[in-house]
Amino acid sequence: MSDAPELIRLDALGPNGPYRSQASETLHDVTGRPVAELSLVPRLYVRRALAALRRARPLPVAERTAALAEAGRLFGSATVNGLTVQEYEHAVRRVSGLPIAVVREATRAVATGLAGAYGFAGQARPRGSRDASYGTSNAVWIRRGDVLAVLAAGNHPGIHEQWAEALALGYRVAVRPSRPESLSAHRLVSALHAAGFGTDRVVLLPSDHGVADDLVTGADLAMVYGGDAVVDAYRASTAVLPHGPGRAKILLTADTGVLRHLDTIVASVSEQAGAACVNATAVFVEGDPEPLARAIAERLAGLPSLAPESPAAVLPVRRVDAARDLEKFLYAEAADATAWLGGDTVVNELGDGAAVLRPAVFQLPHANAPQARLELPFPCVWVAPWIREDGVGPLRDTIVLTALTFDQELVVRLLEEPTIRNHPTHVLVPGLPHDGYLCDFLMRSKTYTHRPPAVP
Repeated sequence: MSDAPELIRLDALGPNGPYRSQASETLHDVTGRPVAELSLVPRLYVRRALAALRRARPLPVAERTAALAEAGRLFGSATVNGLTVQEYEHAVRRVSGLPIAVVREATRAVATGLAGAYGFAGQARPRGSRDASYGTSNAVWIRRGDVLAVLAAGNHPGIHEQWAEALALGYRVAVRPSRPESLSAHRLVSALHAAGFGTDRVVLLPSDHGVADDLVTGADLAMVYGGDAVVDAYRASTAVLPHGPGRAKILLTADTGVLRHLDTIVASVSEQAGAACVNATAVFVEGDPEPLARAIAERLAGLPSLAPESPAAVLPVRRVDAARDLEKFLYAEAADATAWLGGDTVVNELGDGAAVLRPAVFQLPHANAPQARLELPFPCVWVAPWIREDGVGPLRDTIVLTALTFDQELVVRLLEEPTIRNHPTHVLVPGLPHDGYLCDFLMRSKTYTHRPPAVP
């Protein structure tokens, strides 16, 4: 008899309930051991699932909000798909390599996001529009479609909090989870089913990349996560909301006293294990960047290399071969940058087939150096000089910018720059937009005039 633990079964969750397909993929942890078996659905199954979503009607608002709150409770504290919340978090930690403290924080964030999804979605409602269910307003707020496809990212479990707002607004949702971290999406859809959302209102459709295209084209609207190629492919589409690299940045002007903000900078780079899209990847300094780069390196050098199950772990872990590939890529891209930390290696092997990804700090020669756009899934930061003549150009194309300055004119210019999506930092507040309000994409306002019939 084998002593190997039983694999977690992650069936597709379709309109008729769990579906175990002939095609499957084994998900491994950061040491190479198998953890779960994920069913992959064929193209025909996706098309039939989308048709079922389109036929379904939304739950009434009161039932929706109650079901979302119950799903949040189940996700955050109950046994779902045979896994307690502790077993789920342990499994996510194993396959993602994220520290267990980060996984637990994400669990709480998703549960909170579900419970407040309807209220959070409503914060994006235009002041002059009301919900279509009232039917008496001059302007009503309505969905742009009925079915939303979500091609989810796998860098952080908290990413699933956002699409719950679509359910709150009456969308039916089809989710394609990212591999290998499919556990969070599976738990969330299972919790939604158990809480009262019908299996024909939200489905989980794991699939290969070819079938994923059918999800995008078959739904009314789609949210798609990926790299620059994904963003470029869908940039012109009004039916697809692409989410690419975050490229979060920090700007420090000379009037602030650069080293006074070291705690904020280090936290922005390293919290969430440096794996979130809102972690800072570039710091721009008005003046000499060397003292700040050295100080950041000294602080990050003290972070411990621990296995992700350790309560004190703060750095991500990967399989050794994957970690070495990332290191090779980093050094190829670093080129003429000056290494203050991580120049010899960023890989610390743990002896069990896994390796901690250690922090890296590089100094760039100028603000427009291409490396400032490079985002990696661990604490890696590029420190560059910035002068007033550089303007906002090097700061563009970022999900979040922290501007540490007393220059209010500069702040206004940054706020008005459309490619800087948020101010400030790596801290996410429930109900405030992560990358714009999702409802800006999902909803629109329509004029409605209602006149009662004339009395004969």
